[in-house]
Amino acid sequence: MSGSRSRRFCRALVSLTSVFVSAALVLTGCSRGPSSSSSEHILRIAAIGNASFVQNFNPFSPSAMKITNRAVYESLIITNLAKGEVVPWLAKEYHWSKNGKSLTFTLNDNLTWSDGQPLTAADVVYTFDLVRKVLGDATYDYVDSVTASGTGTVTFAFNRPYTPGLYELGTQVIVPEHVWKGVTDPAKFQNPKPVGSGPFTEVTNFSAQSFDLRRNPHYWQKDKANYPAIRVIAYGANDAANIAAINGDIDFGLGFIQDVQKTYVDVDPQHRGYWFPTVGNTISLTLNTQQAPYNDVNLRKAISTGIDREALVKKGMSGYTHPADCTGLSDAYDSWRDKDVVSQCDWTTFNVDAANKLLDASGYARGAGGMRTAPGGKPLTFSIGVGSASTDWIAVAQVISDDMKALGINAPLKVQDWSQINQALFGGTFQGNIAWSASGLTPFEYYRSAMSCRTVKPVGQEATQNFQRFCSREADQLLDQFAATTTEDEQHKVVDQLQALYSKLAPTIPLFPGPEWGAYNSKVFVGWPTKDNPYATLSPEASSTVLVLTTIHPR
Repeated sequence: MSGSRSRRFCRALVSLTSVFVSAALVLTGCSRGPSSSSSEHILRIAAIGNASFVQNFNPFSPSAMKITNRAVYESLIITNLAKGEVVPWLAKEYHWSKNGKSLTFTLNDNLTWSDGQPLTAADVVYTFDLVRKVLGDATYDYVDSVTASGTGTVTFAFNRPYTPGLYELGTQVIVPEHVWKGVTDPAKFQNPKPVGSGPFTEVTNFSAQSFDLRRNPHYWQKDKANYPAIRVIAYGANDAANIAAINGDIDFGLGFIQDVQKTYVDVDPQHRGYWFPTVGNTISLTLNTQQAPYNDVNLRKAISTGIDREALVKKGMSGYTHPADCTGLSDAYDSWRDKDVVSQCDWTTFNVDAANKLLDASGYARGAGGMRTAPGGKPLTFSIGVGSASTDWIAVAQVISDDMKALGINAPLKVQDWSQINQALFGGTFQGNIAWSASGLTPFEYYRSAMSCRTVKPVGQEATQNFQRFCSREADQLLDQFAATTTEDEQHKVVDQLQALYSKLAPTIPLFPGPEWGAYNSKVFVGWPTKDNPYATLSPEASSTVLVLTTIHPR
């Protein structure tokens, strides 16, 4: 690195406030890390929150590496939340029957697996049978049968009209029958040498800190992803990835970083860019409603009213997002938002006096030192769980913890490795947590994950949504109405009612719509998505990531 460039890099790096970054400057001397070989173009991708890798490419495993379902395996359709659209992928088209009880996909011609064998409708049918075997017969309970017609057509017969089935079935990644039929225990199989249909499938140079996926030699889109490999690099936390990005050692991917323009882009404005659209999951303070007193809606609303969201997004999120309202919806669903509900969002508006009055009226009396007690005399307290890798969310949790003091509530932070946090969150043994929501093409998935009885798992069983384990029969009725509708006007009417119900029940405490973090370095690769060209979100972990991998190309 030249002297002037080194000084410029060091000045940018010093602007980060993290102790980790300051220590790293001393340890590294602002030196550059390893880069891709000069003889071939390898796309370097940051995998943040991974202290080390295990060679697990099983798409049905919750501990598989995230790139598994982005580069190795593909689905019938792709969703792009940046535009709210469906992009045909393995399937070139789909259509519904008139009664809404049948959904047919027509596959693209000449689909192949990475071992050269053809990908056919039989593989699609086999995959859905396998998913039920791995996840249980209740999975896709609205599907009566999946049948293949010839090699290129798959039809899902429903037992009831269910329009969200397009998103749920269409985004399920497909696996090859000729490989998986010989697997004894699909749930535990680590699949170290995967056979997939995606653009990058060949595992090489695997280590705990990085691995390469070389291009699928039989990729069915022969004119796309025309570069040799992607390299996935493990970073235990945002700061470590940010140092590498600032240093030019990452092409794709960035976590939360303070003052991204000055710290990252201005180091090399000719080649660097970022885009953080707030169309990701809604980020919430999630309280365990299976435990008293967190099952009290008045308590949840009082806590919510006591949170200064403007300060939270400024201090914790560096202003990259904005406060959530009482619909809980992220900006991906702005066209669905009911202005009448939003106009009455008193419990997501910061008001310490109103929060204290609600606590007083609800029987949460102040005791010694002004700290409140729950009915029965126990101290009113809850811990706020958050993963140690997420420096932004730790700052968010600290703002909430400080805000609770004015309400007489003790809310200490519980900062642990994400694996430990998730064990409690998924298992239902936590008190409070900074958590994410489900998302899809419509608000249906969000509200189902927030308050459907059908998504409630018994404590001790792993939940992948509805971590708060909140159950509303009225919500289930409305969700059923939505699923049975066939027109957007009817769906909007139902979603209006779901928004009002969510605001009434406060199953979670929405904080802000999550940004889809994304940054690029175009020194080697060009064609990145941007605000002006939102063909995908600029994230290596989104549903639309495969669109990025197959659109960018070397200079």
